[in-house]
Amino acid sequence: MLGVLLKGMAKAVLPFGVRRWLRSHHKSWTRTHSFGKTRAEMLEQTAPISRTFGIDRGESIDRYYIEQFLSKHASDIRGDVLEIENDKYTERFGGERVSRAHVLHFQSGNPRATIVADLSAADPIESESFDCIILTQTLQFIFDLRSAIAHIQRILKPGGVVLATVPGISQVSRYDDERWGDYWRFTTSSVARLFEAAFPKDAVQIQSHGNALVASAFLHGLAMEEMRQEELDFNDPDYQLLITVRGVRE
Repeated sequence: MLGVLLKGMAKAVLPFGVRRWLRSHHKSWTRTHSFGKTRAEMLEQTAPISRTFGIDRGESIDRYYIEQFLSKHASDIRGDVLEIENDKYTERFGGERVSRAHVLHFQSGNPRATIVADLSAADPIESESFDCIILTQTLQFIFDLRSAIAHIQRILKPGGVVLATVPGISQVSRYDDERWGDYWRFTTSSVARLFEAAFPKDAVQIQSHGNALVASAFLHGLAMEEMRQEELDFNDPDYQLLITVRGVRE
């Protein structure tokens, strides 16, 4: 709590340039002076360092791959865009290309939601409604995956694109499991079978991200800032931390 208060005070008082300098030097100091100890702790204890995917320490490691993926395919985020829970990625990566931003949530009560629906039973959503669907870290919480992906294909306009990410190696999200269920973890093979049942094979691009070190750090709850660039960028397809999918409706 004290750390949060101090961070808020710094944001309010210090100029942006100073805050940016402190962040960059803090990351450098963390990597140089404390991460070696943290890595040793990872190998010596059965309990994780953080149970909240590292967000109490910085940015979650999987977000590195998610945001790289969305940045790479930012030109797909255009027109009528549907995102889950909020529209932060629609705004960040779509910008002026977006004519209308829509937000879907499973339950009522989310003030950001413009559509309340279950993707696996989304018949009330009109067919061919969206030019792009941003579906990050959502499918693991839907039990009937085949139905959900069929509805995603149906509600895309011809030429529309779904940009999806799913977890491979990951802890259980207790928050989500207690509310709507945390059911699945994926591989590139399972993702291919699921999406190619609804989209033409040549219209689906699938990529895994991660390696043994990054997966271990993610399971222990280390933050993205505690990893080196070359460690995050090294890809070992036998250790699939995150899987990205780009599917185009013909």
